[in-house]
Amino acid sequence: MEKYGEAHVHPLVTLLSFTRSEILHYLKDVSTEDAVRRVLPLNCISWIIGHLANQEQSYWVLMAQKKIIIPVLNDRVGYGKPASTPSLEEMWAARHKITGEADTYLNSLTPGTLQMYFIYQGKPRLESIGTMLLRNI
Repeated sequence: MEKYGEAHVHPLVTLLSFTRSEILHYLKDVSTEDAVRRVLPLNCISWIIGHLANQEQSYWVLMAQKKIIIPVLNDRVGYGKPASTPSLEEMWAARHKITGEADTYLNSLTPGTLQMYFIYQGKPRLESIGTMLLRNI
């Protein structure tokens, strides 16, 4: 069996990287005006980009590394927060900063790590790290 470590990235992390690149590919030509347009009941594209960045910040930066890159992001685009129309440029910048920091943790994952659970606010999460990674994908 192949060993995971500095020279190898877990296949699910590679899949997340591919998913991220597909998002970039398909949204690269979206205008700033279209990015903030809401088609009810959906959120706008810029909100969705920020929401995905916020999820990665929550999972791979806050829970995994005990850091926060953009403290206000959860209040703006977090789960259950009111709809908003953040700027596309701001959400892409947030996503870029957060995924760069998230990769520090993600690139260290092993098959064993995926079966573990984060302890958050003194309690184990209900989903394993592997399940969280699949949710992120």
